[in-house]
Amino acid sequence: MPDYGHPLRFAANVIPAARDPAAVVALAQEAERAGLDLVTFQDHPYQPAFLDTWTLLGYVAAATARIHLAGNVHPIPLRPPAVLARAAASLDLLSGGRLELALGAGGLRDAITAMGGPRRSPGEAVEALEEAIGVIRASWDTGAPGPIRFEGRHYRVNGLARGPRPAHDIAIWVGAYKPRMLRLVGRLADGWLPSLPSLGHPDALARGNAVIDEAAAEAGRSPRDVRRLLNLGREAPAELLAGLALDHGVSVFTLMTDDPGQIRRLAAETAPAVRELVAAGRARRGPGRPPDHLVPGRGSHPG
Repeated sequence: MPDYGHPLRFAANVIPAARDPAAVVALAQEAERAGLDLVTFQDHPYQPAFLDTWTLLGYVAAATARIHLAGNVHPIPLRPPAVLARAAASLDLLSGGRLELALGAGGLRDAITAMGGPRRSPGEAVEALEEAIGVIRASWDTGAPGPIRFEGRHYRVNGLARGPRPAHDIAIWVGAYKPRMLRLVGRLADGWLPSLPSLGHPDALARGNAVIDEAAAEAGRSPRDVRRLLNLGREAPAELLAGLALDHGVSVFTLMTDDPGQIRRLAAETAPAVRELVAAGRARRGPGRPPDHLVPGRGSHPG
C-alpha cells in the first residue's frame, strides 16, 4: 500500500458561520497560535448561513501571519476560472505566499442553478473543471508568450493578458470521488482532497489512489506529484491517522471543527503523535526507499 513520502501537515476546517463572524476569525487565529499548518473554509455561496468564502479568506489572511489558507472546496460553476485565477494570485501575493487552491466540479446542481450558475451533467462538470484548471494555470504562467487564447466547450478566453504571478507555486487540490474525476486528479492536480465521511470507508482511499496513480503514470507523471489530503468529520486517534498516512499516503489531515479545544488538541497532542508514528514506520522501511509502485525522478514533489 502506498506512502508517498510527503511531509505531514495538519489543518482545521472552520465552519464559516455568518451568525458570529468574529468567532470564525478567532478560530483561524487560534489555529495559527496552536501551530497548525493550514486553515480552510467550506465554500457554499448559495448558503445564506455562511460567510462568502473569498471575502473571508482575504480577511483572515490580513488577521494572521503564518498559517496557510484554502477554500474547501471552491465550486467552479460559481467561480469563473479567469476571475478565480486573479483572485487567488492576488491573495497569495497579499498574504506572502500562503494560499492554496482547492476546486470542485459543483455537485449541488439545484443550489448552483438557483444562484444563476450552469446546470451541468456529471460528465460536463468534469470537462468544465479540466478546462478551468487549464485557464487558471495559463493565467499564472506569466513567462509564456502572448495572451491566453482558449476555446473550450465551457470556457472561452480570447486574448486575456496573463498575470499576476502568485508569490509561490499555488497547489491545485481537487475534491473527487468517482473514477472520471479521479483520473483528472491523476493527470492534472497537485492534490486529492476527499472527505472521509463521504468516502464511507478507508478502503475507498486505496481504490481512489489506484485510479489516480494509474492516470498519473499514463500522463507521464509520478504518483508522488499528487499529494493526498483528507477531511475528517471528527477527532481521530493518532494511531488511525498514522495508519492512513502509511497505508494510504494521506499527508494532510483536516479536522472540521468550531471548537478551539479540538484545534489545540490536534496541534499539541495528535499531530506530534502522528508524526512520531509515521517517522518510525518510514524508518522501518529503510532510508530513502520509496514504495515499489512509484516512479522516482519524474515530476515535482509538491510541498
